[in-house]
Amino acid sequence: MRSSPEILRALENESIEILRETAAAYKNPVLLYSIGKDSTVILHLARKAFYPAPVPFTLLHVDSTWNFKEMITFRDEVVSMHNLKLIAHINEDGLRDGITPFSHGISEYIRVMNTVSLKQAFDKYQFDAAIGGARRDEEKARAKERFFSHRDDFGQWDPKNQRPELWNIFNGRKNFGEHFRVFPISNWTEMDVWQYILLEEIDLPSLYFARPRKVIRRNNSWLPVSEYITVRPTEEVVEKMVRFRTLGDITITGGDESEADNLEKIIQEVASTRVTERGNREDDKRSESAMEDRKKEGYFERNKLNG
Repeated sequence: MRSSPEILRALENESIEILRETAAAYKNPVLLYSIGKDSTVILHLARKAFYPAPVPFTLLHVDSTWNFKEMITFRDEVVSMHNLKLIAHINEDGLRDGITPFSHGISEYIRVMNTVSLKQAFDKYQFDAAIGGARRDEEKARAKERFFSHRDDFGQWDPKNQRPELWNIFNGRKNFGEHFRVFPISNWTEMDVWQYILLEEIDLPSLYFARPRKVIRRNNSWLPVSEYITVRPTEEVVEKMVRFRTLGDITITGGDESEADNLEKIIQEVASTRVTERGNREDDKRSESAMEDRKKEGYFERNKLNG
């Protein structure tokens, strides 16, 4: 179901209020930039919230080094265009130890190169709040989140320690070493995001749009052929019209066959689909509680810290 422009403006105003509250309440907040559509929308909202002043948040990209090249190119162009401060943090210990999704499995790879890497960045730069693009409609573990999500000094999420947010009155108080994850577009749906992107004419990585791409069929997904993937003898490289509904590491992000090569067609496609946008993410297919387990450990989408 499509949202009216009035609903989109109401969602925009709510998100801008949360961003301004975050800037006022915390000494060293950071915007977690995964280069996906959701964090790109939040960056756009932040620019509107503080215009004509510069965005008061540093951008943090937790870089696993297993990225789509198009994403890194897009990231650098956005940072340069808007004169933003970016920190691209890599877990050098994991890199040295050769941690990959193939050598150590997806679970360990995600833990080391995403969860541990994020904790390293928080310890190094002493961030006290992290703004991300998670939405309640994406996944059941995210449906439990508040706008301001409390994390302990280990970066872990405990449902018993979350604060009530009655009438949108926020309680961001924390003890030393603790921090908050802030979700300004938590109330948005995937459809809202796409319609807002169309309304505001927001640029996105080309990966979101259907293009002829060389792919292989693996685990019921179309995985892009790259230098990171070894094609198995039983697999065939084919060229398909494919787009990606969500962006993550190139080895665990599957695409969908699609003819949606522009925003209008994407919106039509989203309106008719019954599959969650994270349905082709290998990191979410491991178990029913995959996201819930990672959240308790301190994971935060590089996204949504992915988006």
